Amino acid sequence: MSDTSHVSTLAHKATPDHFPQWVLFCAAGFIAFSLISVGLVRITGNGPDQKAAAPTMQRSLVFQDHHDGGVRVEDGMTGDTLVVLHGEQGFVRGALRALTRERYSRGIGSTAPFELIARVDGRVTLFDPSTGQRVDLESFGPTNAAEFTRFFAMKPD
Repeated sequence: MSDTSHVSTLAHKATPDHFPQWVLFCAAGFIAFSLISVGLVRITGNGPDQKAAAPTMQRSLVFQDHHDGGVRVEDGMTGDTLVVLHGEQGFVRGALRALTRERYSRGIGSTAPFELIARVDGRVTLFDPSTGQRVDLESFGPTNAAEFTRFFAMKPD
């Protein structure tokens, strides 16, 4: 056996350690997915910094805890009572809890009105002008959003 054939035989027998290719493919796929997702958010404008659609209806509302455990909903412009909500009213209380927590942490009372806004794209937003916080109500489904949209049509008691 010649020296060159012996060297080539050793080269074929010794296999170097390889990094698993599937890890590289997964990493490349994850990076591609991330870039495509960010690109789609930027192109469609559906990101967190999106501009809100133009409002079609807007109403100022004040929500006050009532002495019997209910929540009194007042017209924010006139102060007239629209309705007193009794019982659990889970979604209304939950949406308000998120916004009022921010108010109390900043030392803002409960007398400042919230803005309920219906937009041309069908979205409904509960906005707190005193903190800049908002809750996009349609994100929680049409039934929950309807809990707030009914306030648009309400007249004082």
